[in-house]
Amino acid sequence: MASAGAVLRGLQSSVRPIWHQYQSTRGMATLKELSIRIKSVTNIEKITKSMKMVSAAKYQMAERQLKPARAYGEGAQALYDKAEVIDEERKPKHLIIAVTSDRGLCGGIHSNVARNIRATLLATQDRSNTMVVCVGDKTRSIIQRFFRENLLLHFTDVGKKPPVFEEAMFVAQNILDSGFEYDSAEIVYNRFKNVISYDTLNKFLIPFDKLAQSEKMLVYDDVDEDVLLCYHEMTLANLIFHTLKEGACSEQSSRMTAMDGASKNAGDMISKLTLTYNRTRQAVITRELIEIISGAAAV
Repeated sequence: MASAGAVLRGLQSSVRPIWHQYQSTRGMATLKELSIRIKSVTNIEKITKSMKMVSAAKYQMAERQLKPARAYGEGAQALYDKAEVIDEERKPKHLIIAVTSDRGLCGGIHSNVARNIRATLLATQDRSNTMVVCVGDKTRSIIQRFFRENLLLHFTDVGKKPPVFEEAMFVAQNILDSGFEYDSAEIVYNRFKNVISYDTLNKFLIPFDKLAQSEKMLVYDDVDEDVLLCYHEMTLANLIFHTLKEGACSEQSSRMTAMDGASKNAGDMISKLTLTYNRTRQAVITRELIEIISGAAAV
Protein backbone atom coordinates (compact mmCIF):
# COMPACT_ATOMS: atom_id res chain seq x y z
CA MET A 1 0.00 0.00 0.00
CA ALA A 2 1.31 3.39 -0.89
CA SER A 3 2.40 5.66 1.93
CA ALA A 4 0.74 9.02 2.67
CA GLY A 5 3.75 10.89 1.34
CA ALA A 6 3.58 9.10 -2.00
CA VAL A 7 -0.12 9.83 -2.35
CA LEU A 8 0.50 13.52 -1.57
CA ARG A 9 3.30 13.72 -4.09
CA GLY A 10 1.03 12.11 -6.71
CA LEU A 11 -1.73 14.61 -6.02
CA GLN A 12 0.69 17.52 -6.31
CA SER A 13 2.09 16.25 -9.61
CA SER A 14 -1.38 15.81 -11.08
CA VAL A 15 -2.76 19.15 -9.90
CA ARG A 16 0.31 21.20 -10.94
CA PRO A 17 -0.45 21.34 -14.73
CA ILE A 18 -4.06 22.22 -14.01
CA TRP A 19 -2.94 25.05 -11.73
CA HIS A 20 -0.57 26.39 -14.42
CA GLN A 21 -3.42 26.24 -16.92
CA TYR A 22 -5.65 28.19 -14.53
CA GLN A 23 -2.93 30.82 -14.04
CA SER A 24 -2.57 31.28 -17.81
CA THR A 25 -6.28 32.05 -18.17
CA ARG A 26 -6.64 34.36 -15.17
CA GLY A 27 -6.56 37.38 -17.49
CA MET A 28 -9.77 36.29 -19.18
CA ALA A 29 -13.13 37.70 -18.13
CA THR A 30 -14.92 35.73 -15.47
CA LEU A 31 -18.41 34.32 -15.91
CA LYS A 32 -19.86 36.96 -13.61
CA GLU A 33 -18.27 39.81 -15.56
CA LEU A 34 -19.53 38.38 -18.84
CA SER A 35 -23.01 37.95 -17.42
CA ILE A 36 -23.08 41.57 -16.23
CA ARG A 37 -21.81 42.77 -19.60
CA ILE A 38 -24.43 40.78 -21.52
CA LYS A 39 -27.18 42.16 -19.29
CA SER A 40 -25.90 45.73 -19.76
CA VAL A 41 -25.73 45.47 -23.55
CA THR A 42 -29.19 43.86 -23.62
CA ASN A 43 -30.62 46.83 -21.73
CA ILE A 44 -28.91 49.21 -24.16
CA GLU A 45 -30.41 47.27 -27.07
CA LYS A 46 -33.89 47.68 -25.57
CA ILE A 47 -33.35 51.44 -25.24
CA THR A 48 -32.09 51.86 -28.82
CA LYS A 49 -34.98 49.81 -30.20
CA SER A 50 -37.45 51.95 -28.25
CA MET A 51 -35.80 55.15 -29.50
CA LYS A 52 -35.96 53.82 -33.05
CA MET A 53 -39.70 53.22 -32.74
CA VAL A 54 -40.28 56.68 -31.26
CA SER A 55 -38.15 58.32 -33.96
CA ALA A 56 -40.02 56.41 -36.67
CA ALA A 57 -43.35 57.78 -35.42
CA LYS A 58 -41.96 61.32 -35.17
CA TYR A 59 -40.37 61.00 -38.60
CA GLN A 60 -43.68 60.10 -40.22
CA MET A 61 -45.34 63.12 -38.65
CA ALA A 62 -42.43 65.41 -39.58
CA GLU A 63 -42.50 64.19 -43.19
CA ARG A 64 -46.24 64.92 -43.45
CA GLN A 65 -45.73 68.42 -42.06
CA LEU A 66 -42.75 69.11 -44.31
CA LYS A 67 -44.68 69.06 -47.58
CA PRO A 68 -46.93 72.05 -46.79
CA ALA A 69 -44.06 73.82 -45.00
CA ARG A 70 -41.97 73.82 -48.17
CA ALA A 71 -44.54 76.17 -49.68
CA TYR A 72 -43.34 78.82 -47.22
CA GLY A 73 -39.79 78.59 -48.51
CA GLU A 74 -40.79 78.41 -52.16
CA GLY A 75 -43.21 81.31 -51.78
CA ALA A 76 -40.57 83.43 -50.06
CA GLN A 77 -38.19 82.90 -52.98
CA ALA A 78 -40.85 83.59 -55.62
CA LEU A 79 -40.61 87.39 -55.35
CA TYR A 80 -36.82 87.26 -55.53
CA ASP A 81 -37.01 85.17 -58.70
CA LYS A 82 -39.59 87.47 -60.30
CA ALA A 83 -37.57 90.53 -59.35
CA GLU A 84 -34.42 88.81 -60.66
CA VAL A 85 -32.58 89.55 -57.45
CA ILE A 86 -29.74 87.10 -56.93
CA ASP A 87 -27.23 87.61 -54.14
CA GLU A 88 -24.94 84.72 -53.29
CA GLU A 89 -21.93 86.78 -52.25
CA ARG A 90 -20.70 87.21 -48.70
CA LYS A 91 -20.27 90.91 -47.87
CA PRO A 92 -18.10 92.32 -45.04
CA LYS A 93 -21.07 92.52 -42.67
CA HIS A 94 -22.33 88.99 -42.95
CA LEU A 95 -24.92 87.11 -40.89
CA ILE A 96 -25.06 83.31 -40.60
CA ILE A 97 -28.12 81.58 -39.14
CA ALA A 98 -27.43 78.00 -38.04
CA VAL A 99 -30.59 75.87 -37.80
CA THR A 100 -30.18 72.76 -35.64
CA SER A 101 -31.76 71.55 -32.37
CA ASP A 102 -30.93 70.72 -28.74
CA ARG A 103 -31.05 66.94 -29.03
CA GLY A 104 -28.35 64.49 -30.05
CA LEU A 105 -28.06 60.75 -30.83
CA CYS A 106 -28.77 61.44 -34.49
CA GLY A 107 -25.43 60.93 -36.19
CA GLY A 108 -23.41 63.87 -37.47
CA ILE A 109 -26.34 65.95 -38.64
CA HIS A 110 -25.57 68.85 -36.26
CA SER A 111 -21.82 68.53 -36.71
CA ASN A 112 -22.20 69.03 -40.47
CA VAL A 113 -23.87 72.42 -39.93
CA ALA A 114 -21.19 73.47 -37.44
CA ARG A 115 -18.44 72.24 -39.77
CA ASN A 116 -19.92 74.28 -42.65
CA ILE A 117 -19.99 77.45 -40.54
CA ARG A 118 -16.51 76.82 -39.18
CA ALA A 119 -15.13 76.49 -42.72
CA THR A 120 -16.82 79.77 -43.69
CA LEU A 121 -15.39 81.61 -40.70
CA LEU A 122 -11.90 80.22 -41.21
CA ALA A 123 -11.98 81.28 -44.86
CA THR A 124 -13.00 84.84 -43.88
CA GLN A 125 -10.03 87.17 -43.48
CA ASP A 126 -11.79 89.66 -41.20
CA ARG A 127 -14.18 87.74 -38.93
CA SER A 128 -15.03 90.70 -36.73
CA ASN A 129 -18.04 91.67 -38.89
CA THR A 130 -19.36 88.13 -39.36
CA MET A 131 -21.91 87.14 -36.74
CA VAL A 132 -23.61 83.80 -36.10
CA VAL A 133 -27.13 83.12 -34.81
CA CYS A 134 -27.51 79.58 -33.44
CA VAL A 135 -30.99 78.06 -33.41
CA GLY A 136 -30.40 75.03 -31.22
CA ASP A 137 -27.93 74.27 -28.48
CA LYS A 138 -25.83 71.70 -30.38
CA THR A 139 -24.30 74.18 -32.79
CA ARG A 140 -23.95 76.84 -30.10
CA SER A 141 -21.65 74.64 -28.01
CA ILE A 142 -19.32 74.14 -31.00
CA ILE A 143 -19.35 77.75 -32.24
CA GLN A 144 -18.88 79.12 -28.73
CA ARG A 145 -15.84 76.93 -28.22
CA PHE A 146 -13.94 78.25 -31.26
CA PHE A 147 -15.62 81.55 -32.24
CA ARG A 148 -17.06 82.99 -29.06
CA GLU A 149 -16.72 86.59 -30.28
CA ASN A 150 -18.78 85.84 -33.41
CA LEU A 151 -21.83 84.51 -31.58
CA LEU A 152 -24.64 87.05 -31.81
CA LEU A 153 -27.71 85.16 -30.55
CA HIS A 154 -28.65 81.64 -29.60
CA PHE A 155 -32.01 79.99 -29.04
CA THR A 156 -32.63 76.87 -26.95
CA ASP A 157 -35.57 74.49 -26.37
CA VAL A 158 -35.57 73.58 -30.05
CA GLY A 159 -36.37 70.06 -31.23
CA LYS A 160 -38.41 68.83 -28.27
CA LYS A 161 -41.63 69.48 -30.17
CA PRO A 162 -42.41 69.96 -33.88
CA PRO A 163 -41.52 73.51 -35.01
CA VAL A 164 -44.35 76.02 -35.31
CA PHE A 165 -44.49 79.34 -37.13
CA GLU A 166 -44.55 81.32 -33.87
CA GLU A 167 -41.04 80.06 -33.08
CA ALA A 168 -39.80 81.21 -36.49
CA MET A 169 -41.38 84.63 -35.95
CA PHE A 170 -39.72 84.87 -32.53
CA VAL A 171 -36.30 84.07 -33.99
CA ALA A 172 -36.76 86.51 -36.88
CA GLN A 173 -37.92 89.32 -34.58
CA ASN A 174 -34.94 88.89 -32.26
CA ILE A 175 -32.56 88.97 -35.24
CA LEU A 176 -34.14 92.19 -36.51
CA ASP A 177 -34.03 93.72 -33.02
CA SER A 178 -30.42 92.71 -32.37
CA GLY A 179 -29.07 95.90 -33.92
CA PHE A 180 -26.69 94.12 -36.27
CA GLU A 181 -27.13 95.62 -39.75
CA TYR A 182 -25.92 92.99 -42.17
CA ASP A 183 -25.16 93.43 -45.86
CA SER A 184 -25.53 89.73 -46.67
CA ALA A 185 -26.96 86.74 -44.85
CA GLU A 186 -27.38 83.00 -45.22
CA ILE A 187 -29.12 80.14 -43.44
CA VAL A 188 -27.17 76.91 -42.96
CA TYR A 189 -29.52 73.97 -42.52
CA ASN A 190 -30.09 70.31 -43.39
CA ARG A 191 -32.44 69.67 -46.29
CA PHE A 192 -34.31 66.39 -46.17
CA LYS A 193 -33.89 64.11 -49.21
CA ASN A 194 -35.08 60.70 -48.09
CA VAL A 195 -35.08 58.51 -45.02
CA ILE A 196 -31.36 57.75 -45.23
CA SER A 197 -29.87 60.94 -46.65
CA TYR A 198 -29.93 64.72 -46.33
CA ASP A 199 -27.95 67.68 -47.65
CA THR A 200 -26.35 70.49 -45.67
CA LEU A 201 -27.15 73.61 -47.69
CA ASN A 202 -26.61 77.36 -47.56
CA LYS A 203 -29.70 79.43 -48.36
CA PHE A 204 -28.73 83.04 -49.07
CA LEU A 205 -31.03 85.84 -47.97
CA ILE A 206 -31.57 88.97 -50.03
CA PRO A 207 -30.80 92.21 -48.12
CA PHE A 208 -33.56 94.79 -47.98
CA ASP A 209 -31.49 97.49 -49.69
CA LYS A 210 -30.78 95.34 -52.73
CA LEU A 211 -34.42 94.29 -52.98
CA ALA A 212 -35.63 97.90 -52.79
CA GLN A 213 -33.16 98.98 -55.49
CA SER A 214 -34.21 96.30 -57.95
CA GLU A 215 -35.49 97.68 -61.27
CA LYS A 216 -38.14 94.98 -61.48
CA MET A 217 -39.77 96.23 -58.29
CA LEU A 218 -40.53 99.61 -59.89
CA VAL A 219 -43.30 98.08 -62.01
CA TYR A 220 -45.43 97.65 -58.88
CA ASP A 221 -47.19 100.93 -58.13
CA ASP A 222 -48.61 100.02 -54.73
CA VAL A 223 -45.41 98.55 -53.33
CA ASP A 224 -43.79 101.30 -51.32
CA GLU A 225 -40.88 101.04 -48.92
CA ASP A 226 -43.03 100.21 -45.88
CA VAL A 227 -44.84 97.38 -47.66
CA LEU A 228 -41.58 96.02 -48.99
CA LEU A 229 -40.01 96.18 -45.51
CA CYS A 230 -42.92 94.23 -44.01
CA TYR A 231 -42.65 91.65 -46.76
CA HIS A 232 -38.92 91.37 -46.20
CA GLU A 233 -39.41 90.72 -42.48
CA MET A 234 -42.14 88.18 -43.21
CA THR A 235 -39.89 86.47 -45.73
CA LEU A 236 -37.20 86.01 -43.10
CA ALA A 237 -39.71 84.29 -40.78
CA ASN A 238 -40.98 82.10 -43.63
CA LEU A 239 -37.49 80.94 -44.56
CA ILE A 240 -36.58 80.20 -40.94
CA PHE A 241 -39.79 78.20 -40.52
CA HIS A 242 -39.08 76.26 -43.70
CA THR A 243 -35.53 75.42 -42.62
CA LEU A 244 -36.75 74.40 -39.14
CA LYS A 245 -39.13 71.90 -40.71
CA GLU A 246 -36.42 70.60 -43.04
CA GLY A 247 -34.02 70.19 -40.13
CA ALA A 248 -36.61 68.47 -37.92
CA CYS A 249 -37.45 65.90 -40.59
CA SER A 250 -33.77 65.29 -41.35
CA GLU A 251 -33.02 64.91 -37.64
CA GLN A 252 -35.75 62.33 -37.01
CA SER A 253 -34.79 60.26 -40.04
CA SER A 254 -31.11 60.42 -39.06
CA ARG A 255 -31.90 59.42 -35.46
CA MET A 256 -34.03 56.52 -36.67
CA THR A 257 -31.15 55.32 -38.87
CA ALA A 258 -28.62 55.80 -36.07
CA MET A 259 -30.72 53.87 -33.54
CA ASP A 260 -31.26 51.08 -36.05
CA GLY A 261 -27.50 50.77 -36.51
CA ALA A 262 -26.95 50.88 -32.75
CA SER A 263 -29.50 48.11 -32.21
CA LYS A 264 -27.78 45.91 -34.80
CA ASN A 265 -24.37 46.54 -33.22
CA ALA A 266 -25.76 45.70 -29.79
CA GLY A 267 -27.23 42.47 -31.16
CA ASP A 268 -23.88 41.49 -32.67
CA MET A 269 -22.10 42.29 -29.41
CA ILE A 270 -24.61 40.17 -27.44
CA SER A 271 -24.01 37.22 -29.78
CA LYS A 272 -20.22 37.47 -29.37
CA LEU A 273 -20.43 37.87 -25.60
CA THR A 274 -22.82 34.93 -25.32
CA LEU A 275 -20.44 32.78 -27.35
CA THR A 276 -17.55 33.81 -25.10
CA TYR A 277 -19.66 33.14 -22.00
CA ASN A 278 -20.57 29.62 -23.18
CA ARG A 279 -16.97 28.80 -24.04
CA THR A 280 -15.69 30.09 -20.70
CA ARG A 281 -18.38 28.19 -18.84
CA GLN A 282 -17.50 25.01 -20.72
CA ALA A 283 -13.82 25.53 -19.92
CA VAL A 284 -14.61 25.92 -16.21
CA ILE A 285 -16.67 22.73 -16.20
CA THR A 286 -13.96 20.84 -18.06
CA ARG A 287 -11.29 22.07 -15.66
CA GLU A 288 -13.31 20.97 -12.63
CA LEU A 289 -13.88 17.54 -14.15
CA ILE A 290 -10.16 17.16 -14.81
CA GLU A 291 -9.39 18.07 -11.21
CA ILE A 292 -11.89 15.52 -9.89
CA ILE A 293 -10.70 12.76 -12.20
CA SER A 294 -7.04 13.50 -11.51
CA GLY A 295 -7.63 13.48 -7.79
CA ALA A 296 -9.54 10.23 -7.96
CA ALA A 297 -6.86 8.62 -10.13
CA ALA A 298 -4.12 9.69 -7.73
CA VAL A 299 -5.91 8.09 -4.80
